Amino acid sequence: MSSYDTHALHKIMHPKSIAFWGASNNSMAMGSVQLSNLLLMNFEGPVYPIHPKHQMIQGLQAYSRVSEVPGPVDLAVLVLPTHVVPEVLEDCGKFGIDRAIIVSAGFGEQDGAHGKELQQQIVDIANKYSIRFVGPNCIGVVNPSHRLNTTFFPYEATPGFIGMASQSGSFITQMFVHLAKFGLGYSEGFSLGNEAMTDLTDCIEYLAESPETRVIALYIEGIRRGRDFVRVASRVSRKKPIVAFYIGGSESGGRAGMSHTGAMAGPDALYDGIFKQSGIIRARSIEELFDFCYVLGSQPLPKGDNVAILTHSGGPGAAAADAAERGGLKLASFSSETLTKLQALVPGTASVKNPVDLTFSKNYSDYMASMPEILLSDSNVDSLFIYCLMPHQRVIQAVVGAGIGKDQAGSFANQYITTQSAIASQFAAKFGKPVVGGTYCDRSELFVRELQDNGMPVLASPERAVTAMGALAKYAEWRRNHEAD
Repeated sequence: MSSYDTHALHKIMHPKSIAFWGASNNSMAMGSVQLSNLLLMNFEGPVYPIHPKHQMIQGLQAYSRVSEVPGPVDLAVLVLPTHVVPEVLEDCGKFGIDRAIIVSAGFGEQDGAHGKELQQQIVDIANKYSIRFVGPNCIGVVNPSHRLNTTFFPYEATPGFIGMASQSGSFITQMFVHLAKFGLGYSEGFSLGNEAMTDLTDCIEYLAESPETRVIALYIEGIRRGRDFVRVASRVSRKKPIVAFYIGGSESGGRAGMSHTGAMAGPDALYDGIFKQSGIIRARSIEELFDFCYVLGSQPLPKGDNVAILTHSGGPGAAAADAAERGGLKLASFSSETLTKLQALVPGTASVKNPVDLTFSKNYSDYMASMPEILLSDSNVDSLFIYCLMPHQRVIQAVVGAGIGKDQAGSFANQYITTQSAIASQFAAKFGKPVVGGTYCDRSELFVRELQDNGMPVLASPERAVTAMGALAKYAEWRRNHEAD
């Protein structure tokens, strides 16, 4: 078995059976919502609700105590009042359950000694019975490919390549919808809460071996094991990118983190140093966190920082150029051969300097096929940004203008857009250079949806796309500088 299969967190993410405390026939109760979302995922193993009064919960046979459950249990999920948790965890240990998710709050994140004493009590019980748990004060985990979701939001995205570890309880759940906007999803996601037994470092170590995880995302309020974190992250960054969003650098953010999960924050400069030393790319917003993950998890590493910009609108091209400079990229200088080939494809009003601005494109095939190929063939170009705009109605108009009947124009337009997006999406693999799109449209446009579903990242603006390309270039440089370490 691989180190992934034998890792202590693997069983939490791949349980064959689950015992669930805290769900009832009150559909508004938090535990009931979480059980409902687990069932909505069509989890394939048996689920055993534990309740002292109800015999049936959400169509499942319920049991008054875990000792009455007829089969073995891999994972316990506890959504209970704080004071009940130690007793139930003790019952789990006696029954032989060695993995748990403790959603309940009211432990170490609370002011005063009582919550911290309770947290130490459940850690002691867990150690007594060799139980490994996530939490408390968390929302659980999500593993779409295993049909596992213990959170209180339905998972409506597709299984993806982003492995997430978050110290914020509900943060990962609120990102389900955000990721779906780009056709993205989690490979595996942890809500860690107070990190009484499982922390960010453990998750980085685990996600590094996850075969479906191409990039690791971290939401950080404070790092508890600094030396271990740097050691593990530095090793993992050499083979898999890590992107972090840290919110504790300001006085207000630090106070919020302490009351939220009990995390001890530090100054921004300290965390900048930790991230740079570890090869972690720092995001400055939640949008950036997932923009960076999108590009770092889907594109080859560039050999340098020279970017080509291709647009048929001056404003987005200028915005992309500005973002490139701010993000540490340089506008590539094209070879004379490249300039000659481009000149043959553009109207007289266009510019073949970088950014390449067509101003208007009569032939989308030139814009999405011929011109990207010319630019990527230039050894001076390390990466390519494309402004992606191919409105479905505009293509239909062009098809009708070419003599296709209106009754057939829609299907012809769909086929054309599908073909062009497939061609454009293959360039990154063909040339071994990153190709990233930006647009103000969304997945309701067929062209955007087809590009994204074919593996080409298309972000919500030129600035966001090129900023993410800058992050990719920084990570590539760190990798090059640490290859021999």
